[in-house]
Amino acid sequence: MPSLTRHEAAVRADRLRVEAYRVELDLAAGRDADHFTSTTTVRFACTRPGATTFVELRPVSVSRVVLNGRTLDPGTLIGNRLPLDDLRADNELVVRATMAFSSTGEGVHRFTDPDDGEVYVHCHAPLDSAQRVFACFDQPDLKAPLTLTLTTPADWTARANAAVDSTVDTADGTRRWEFGATPPISTYHFTFVAGPWHVRRAEHDGIPLGLLCRRSLAADLDRDADELFAVTGAFLDRYHELFASRYPFAKYDQAFVPELNSGAVENPGCVTFTEDLLFRSAVTDADRELRTVIVAHEMAHMWFGDLVTMRWWDDIWLSESFAEYMGWRVTAEVTAYRDAWTSFTIRRKSWGYVTDQGPSTHPVAPEGVPDTAHALLNFDGISYAKGAAALRQLIAHLGDDTFLAGVRAYFTAHAFANATLDDLLAALGAAAGRDLTGWARLWLRRAQVNTLRPEVALDADGRYRSVTVVQTASPEHPTLRPHRLAVGVYGTGDAPGTLLRRYTVDLDPTADGGRTPVPGLAGTEPGRLLLLNDGDLTYTKVRLDPADLDRLDTLLGALDDPLARAVVWTAAIDAARDAELSPARFVALAAAGLPTETVTSVFEEVLRFARDFAATRYLPEPAQPAALATLAATCLETLDHAAPGSGRQLAAARWLAACAGPTDTGRLAGWLAGDGVPEGLAVDADLRWTLLYRLVALGAAGETEIADEVRRDPQGIEPAARCRAAVATEQAKERAWAAIRDDDTRSAHLALAAAQGFWHPGQAGLTAPYVDRYFADLPTLAGRRTPTATARIAATAYPRYAVSARTEEAAGTLLGRADVDPVLRRVVLDATDELRRARAARTAT
Repeated sequence: MPSLTRHEAAVRADRLRVEAYRVELDLAAGRDADHFTSTTTVRFACTRPGATTFVELRPVSVSRVVLNGRTLDPGTLIGNRLPLDDLRADNELVVRATMAFSSTGEGVHRFTDPDDGEVYVHCHAPLDSAQRVFACFDQPDLKAPLTLTLTTPADWTARANAAVDSTVDTADGTRRWEFGATPPISTYHFTFVAGPWHVRRAEHDGIPLGLLCRRSLAADLDRDADELFAVTGAFLDRYHELFASRYPFAKYDQAFVPELNSGAVENPGCVTFTEDLLFRSAVTDADRELRTVIVAHEMAHMWFGDLVTMRWWDDIWLSESFAEYMGWRVTAEVTAYRDAWTSFTIRRKSWGYVTDQGPSTHPVAPEGVPDTAHALLNFDGISYAKGAAALRQLIAHLGDDTFLAGVRAYFTAHAFANATLDDLLAALGAAAGRDLTGWARLWLRRAQVNTLRPEVALDADGRYRSVTVVQTASPEHPTLRPHRLAVGVYGTGDAPGTLLRRYTVDLDPTADGGRTPVPGLAGTEPGRLLLLNDGDLTYTKVRLDPADLDRLDTLLGALDDPLARAVVWTAAIDAARDAELSPARFVALAAAGLPTETVTSVFEEVLRFARDFAATRYLPEPAQPAALATLAATCLETLDHAAPGSGRQLAAARWLAACAGPTDTGRLAGWLAGDGVPEGLAVDADLRWTLLYRLVALGAAGETEIADEVRRDPQGIEPAARCRAAVATEQAKERAWAAIRDDDTRSAHLALAAAQGFWHPGQAGLTAPYVDRYFADLPTLAGRRTPTATARIAATAYPRYAVSARTEEAAGTLLGRADVDPVLRRVVLDATDELRRARAARTAT
């Protein structure tokens, strides 16, 4: 179906003013039927009477179309576009259609609880998916009030963007839900949830609050409800203070829904979260911190994205970058997670750096996103993490008070309307008393990342004669940027990890050509570490002085400041990705520095890179078992010294399982059987699946054990699919590949789980035939799956451990085809770049 282009959206926005939607959905047969009925009434004005336009709809069938009392032929629907001609100044359109329930997470997604057979539905309408639910002008800048009516089974509960006005139970066993009209919202913000939900209610500062989950997960929600309500209230208070603008909607529900395609979605008044954030097993403090940040992120969207919405998808950053920044900021300010910026550095900025250095890099605020298909591709580490880091750098220049004054003016000027980059720059520039277009051109309109290196010269007494910060850029993206950052000097003989001195430096490449001296360090004694971007105020790649790099093994564990450790680890990861630090050296650094690491997110993210890249892709295959054994020993050492029941203990156990080799299977199997479990470690449902998954991949367990675990845990349908794909037999791999490529009868999430479990570094011979099959079969998958499902499955199913020229050649052949789906093309382009990096890393010494 055609993707809406920017030009088409601009023409339609120029001609139309949407005044109101009324949407009536009949879900009464939702337990059994595959379809539901949708009736839309939309009132809209036309600035050019007599003109034509189109409304979008993706139905099973259309039974009625009436425009201004005139019946139109439903057969004129072509793809997803229903033409409307001879418009009046004021118009009313009525469309009645039959729509399909979804199993992809888009539109109205239906899920059957494996525990009790209950059916749940939730609506997810990103980009161009509202048209899967009702007839609409599906673009962000045609906002309008929306009134929803739902008909459901009588024992269902429903929530939507607006509060419930009334409910009526009918004689035929159904319940009719009437919701109030929303303020003007974009179609992609439309949502509802319906089913036999478990509901918890509260109120904060006059705002009704709600938490929802499936009934079978009620105990999990009840256990954390007080915590969730507490952080929700704290964030509302802080945003009211920061923005000087109250929460703009009638109530605030947070629903944990099954098989959501993302971590959460910012639907005004009714945020939806993945059930992965409703913890049913023991979790680490890093897991809780991340959930807290996501709660704060989605709430920030109520202002950035919902109250003021981007005009077109090239300004995704106006929504996502701001919510990303505010989520980490307020978490650090008003919750127990005071080190949240450390997790941002190691978890999120690392994502931004990887995306920004790939072949599909783009500016934070690109110009000319041509259509919604291309817009989907930009919901990535650049629009989220890099944009948030750029905002943090802007605040370092402007000052926080100035920044907030500009943001408040922006909200006032564009409330319940749409805005662009220029609108925001005007508000911030007015508050700052300066023109910010030059800063925005360098930071927001141009792609890629700079690299900063220290250039050090010592005098005869061993003191700094000079320290210069040298800034470079890639030849393909030769932009040098202004940076405000700190340079820190750490460590003496007696206190190797203590900050000795810190200097703020302004890098201005227009004045110094990318070579900025740090005069404050001249004549001072060097420490054990000279750290550029200490405090992590800017977005840049950092390199260490070679002498500092040589002693990093002993230094990393001694650094007192967790944020400094995160900056150093990020620098080491990036150097390994660039083949400037050998993978063997990185594994040795992990073994030296992680047993004493106290921040769980740092421990986990460093191990993730060490295991998933350095040890299993960057090292040649013969060296991989020994590297994994080193990482497993590191986890075991950490486990032995971790406090019983602590997040550190759980993280060490998880990653011990992930890195385990054949000699470790007895330990993992013993934990599953309850033997030899460390004191305080809960071998609960999630950890059991983690242990079993590794045992299966190592050939120490199979279908019998998986089936037993499913009987023990009926909710474990996705981890079971992941485990079945990991079984080391030809028959299991063939079944898993069929589930990835062909099975449209089950949820796309199960296909994704099969892709997650398919490839393993120790199964290279078994999976070798599927390298070519990936490149041959994925175009067919892309033709049958939705763009979101294609992106997720194709990225996960890429043969990432087949690090060879032959794999790269096969990818090049696919990319050389003119008919490759654009979503698949970008996935393969970026994944193949990672493959090239792995091949280069194998030559690093």
